[in-house]
Amino acid sequence: MRLAVMQPYLFPYLGYFQLMRAADLFVAYDDVAFIKQGWIARNRLNIRGEAALFSVPVQAASSFRLICDTRVCPRQYPGWRENFFKTIQANYARAPFRHRVLPLLEAVFGPSPEGVAELALASLLAVRELLGLSCRVERSSALYDNSRLGGQERILDICRQSGATIYINAPGGAALYDRETFRRNGVELFFLESAPVVYDQHLGLPFVPNLSIIDVLMHNAAERVREFLDQHSLH
Repeated sequence: MRLAVMQPYLFPYLGYFQLMRAADLFVAYDDVAFIKQGWIARNRLNIRGEAALFSVPVQAASSFRLICDTRVCPRQYPGWRENFFKTIQANYARAPFRHRVLPLLEAVFGPSPEGVAELALASLLAVRELLGLSCRVERSSALYDNSRLGGQERILDICRQSGATIYINAPGGAALYDRETFRRNGVELFFLESAPVVYDQHLGLPFVPNLSIIDVLMHNAAERVREFLDQHSLH
């Protein structure tokens, strides 16, 4: 059984969904610290040929608070939501699949979301459904009761509890996890390496890589995006 664990990101980049594609079980790691400059409540769109951040307003954002305890700011969110959709309409007017993506965005960015984790998770589940991914998705805060552990030991405990025999991680974890320690615990450790993916962004400008999956979905049919998800290797 193949397991992947990552913090829940908001409409993350293509490589995140490659990780979900490679896993049988994907655990949204939501009972760890919220990172203000991370990707939990923000991502990047293509604005006139440049990567530009969009950030959901967060109430009292703090790295001393868990992701699952972090809230969307109810005062700022309605105005942010209105401006976000104006930005989408203005900058993706030429995107061939915008009429498919807009309802998905409207469903995720509802009128009054509460938790940042719930919002990010809703984005992951919406894209999973659209692309027909088969991985089961769980929240670490709901099931594993192991926040007393840290780092590698906590991941190994999730492997043990879930019955995982293979653990797949993003390349950034190469310095954090030891293959031999995983092997001694009955788990094979792999790191996912993405191949470069280029597609037409319908602007007549140089390609802007590593944007939110929103950009990928705007410009490509779901079948094509599924092909992109297979453009990776495990090492």
